[in-house]
Amino acid sequence: MNKAIAIVEDEQTLAALVSDYCKAAGYDSVVFHNGSEASTWFQSNSAALAVLDIMLPGQDGLSLCREIKQHSPKTGIIMATAKVEEVDRLLGLELGADDYLCKPYSPKELILRIKAILRRTQGDSTKQEVQLDKQRLCVNIHGTEVQLTAIECALFALLFQRRGHIFSRAYIMDNIYSDYRVVSDRTVDSHIKKLRKKLSEAAPELQLIHSIYGAGYKYEYQQNNN
Repeated sequence: MNKAIAIVEDEQTLAALVSDYCKAAGYDSVVFHNGSEASTWFQSNSAALAVLDIMLPGQDGLSLCREIKQHSPKTGIIMATAKVEEVDRLLGLELGADDYLCKPYSPKELILRIKAILRRTQGDSTKQEVQLDKQRLCVNIHGTEVQLTAIECALFALLFQRRGHIFSRAYIMDNIYSDYRVVSDRTVDSHIKKLRKKLSEAAPELQLIHSIYGAGYKYEYQQNNN
């Protein structure tokens, strides 16, 4: 699967920051500060997605967007611009852009949008959106690997393998911990909190572990509303 992200941005500090965020999210990145240089690169290379600034030296982002989509229609495009006129936004989308962001934007928000577009364009199956590897004590969420402790893995496996079922704290204590006599409700809650934090860092757009008031916990794949 192609995981390369092309960043075409003449603000070098911003381009470096976006590149760092892409690498941290598990993507390869290639950076251009000039539209013409990016155009030349795309003639013999491909990327899963391109982040294009509209105002670029050499060749503007809109014409570059059109060019990329003509040669590689499956490449995702996110337009980035400091111009807020609606005509620019609409023109960019009409040329084949999948999304746009107005500057200044949050790199975290950009990563969320990149993930959303790649799930569509690269055809991830909903049945494979989250995978558990108990042998290696890890969970894979849309290609991002999350390393777990033995207790966290056992806890996630219990919830994940019976999706939608609500497990009480008492049941979790009896079935996860080797010596339940030294485990309290707070211990379970603490491990749930740490597990949620790891999962959220890998996929902030998802909520996987749900608290059911007065009953316990369950696993359910759900997109955050915000």
